[in-house]
Amino acid sequence: MNRKIVTAGVTAALTAGMAGAASADQVRIGWTAWADAEFVTQIADHVIQERFGVDVELVQTDIAPQYTGLASGDLDLMLMSWQPITHEDYIERYGDDIVDLGVLYDNAKLGWVVPAYLYEQGLTSIEDLRDPEWVDRLNGQIQGIDPGAGLTRLSHDVIEEYGLDYQLVEASDAAMTAALHRAARRNNPIVVTGWSPHWKFGAYMLEYLDDPKGVLGEAESIHAMARQGFEDDFPEIAAFAGCIEIDLEMLNDYMRLGREQSTEAAVAQFLESESGLVDDWVACARN
Repeated sequence: MNRKIVTAGVTAALTAGMAGAASADQVRIGWTAWADAEFVTQIADHVIQERFGVDVELVQTDIAPQYTGLASGDLDLMLMSWQPITHEDYIERYGDDIVDLGVLYDNAKLGWVVPAYLYEQGLTSIEDLRDPEWVDRLNGQIQGIDPGAGLTRLSHDVIEEYGLDYQLVEASDAAMTAALHRAARRNNPIVVTGWSPHWKFGAYMLEYLDDPKGVLGEAESIHAMARQGFEDDFPEIAAFAGCIEIDLEMLNDYMRLGREQSTEAAVAQFLESESGLVDDWVACARN
């Protein structure tokens, strides 16, 4: 079977609607280079190919092109829709043109994150960041992630709502964790935009800053989304996506393994150790 991966080099064509409609004999799954998105998408990729006998093409791109790709029919699936707050604007814009297949896991959380040593020094709330001492120690910067992420949009809202004199540094998940690693290694001050599940909470002692205004929202659910007509074209696979259910702590453990070894190693271990759970998902899809 054909496991084909399309990366950033061709996503411009997808965004422009030039990649062509989804194939009748292949499932195109959009994914973003976030630790949880990569792991869950690779699990689905393996199961769809090996248990349902359908080829998969993985299209790595930002969140916004994934929603537009689903709405236009250029993508079949995405497995990383944060609801109800983080991707609220995308759901409002494209909700009538895409299909919600169900919750993959819940109790996910967004927030601004600091190493525990800063928390112990008194940086416990976003409101504390107004203190000129913290502005100076942090060089007036908050380390963020990619521009298209809902967390990035909400983080700009945080800066406005709290009246903070900070620049949000927009970068990738990898750049954010690299900056966190450099700071933690030297006990330097840093604030990063973060979420759980994520392997960094197993690798470092971290704390979420309190968000008394609730700008970043409460616990959220991660949903599988599909293009219109996908359930008719691939009923078992649509049902399978809706049957996936992963415990958050289990997901954290496997993402930590993925960080220590590789995502591929973590996926292989999951498929072997959690084969009973995968069997349940497949049985659910076929009932």
